[in-house]
Amino acid sequence: MKTNEFISELKKIGISLDSNQLDLFEKYADFLMEYNKKTNLTAIREKEDIYLKHFFDSLLVICNNEIDFNNVESLIDIGSGAGFPGMVLKIIYPNLKVTLLDSNNKKTKFLQELTNYLGLENVEVVNDRAENFVKNNRHKFDVSVARAVSELRIICELCLPLTKVGGHFIALKSHYEEELNKAQETIKLLNSSVIEIKKFVLPFEKSARTNIIIKVIDEISLKYPRAYDQILKKALK
Repeated sequence: MKTNEFISELKKIGISLDSNQLDLFEKYADFLMEYNKKTNLTAIREKEDIYLKHFFDSLLVICNNEIDFNNVESLIDIGSGAGFPGMVLKIIYPNLKVTLLDSNNKKTKFLQELTNYLGLENVEVVNDRAENFVKNNRHKFDVSVARAVSELRIICELCLPLTKVGGHFIALKSHYEEELNKAQETIKLLNSSVIEIKKFVLPFEKSARTNIIIKVIDEISLKYPRAYDQILKKALK
C-alpha cells in the first residue's frame, strides 16, 4: 500500500489525514524498519506492507457503531508489540491517553523510544503482564484493545477487568467463529456482552479481518483474571 493508497482507503472509512499525521506515519514506518534490523519486532519489513498490514489494519478498529474515538479519553493496548493498534490510534486521535502494555522488554524499549522520537504526549509504556497490571488498574480504561494476541477466551479474561463498566473491549481477529463460541461462557461470567461483530476484507491483499466489540455491563469479580497458567489450562464455566 503506497502512501496515496493509504490516504485514499482511509477516506473510505471516514479518516482524513493532515500533513502532521502523514509525517508521523512516515517517521513511524522508517523508525520501525531501521529498528527491526537489530531487534526482531515484526516479520513485516517492507514499507508498503507496514502501511497495509499494520497501519491500515490497525485503523479498522474504529469501524463500529458503538464507539466514537473522538470522545474516548483513555485506551489500553494489551500485547501492543510494536504499537499496533495503540500507537496508530494515538496518531489519528491525539486526544487519547494511551497505555501500551507488553511483557516483552525489547518491545517496550522500542515503544518508549518511538514515543520519544515521534514527540507524542500522554503515551504510557508499561512492561508488565496484564494479570499483574490489572491489580492496581481495575476498570480504569474507557476502551481496551488487543490485536492478534491470544485466543479470545484468554484475552477476554485479561482485558475485560481493565475496562470500565460501560466501556468496551475490542478484539481484532481474522477468523473468529470458533474462538467466539469457546469464549461465550467466559464473557458471560465476566459480566460482559458481545454487542457488535464487524467483518472486513483488507484492501489489495483481500484477507479477512474481524472486530469483536464487547461491552462491560457490570463490575467483574476480583477473582478474575486468574493466574495465566490457570487461564491457559481451563476455560471459565
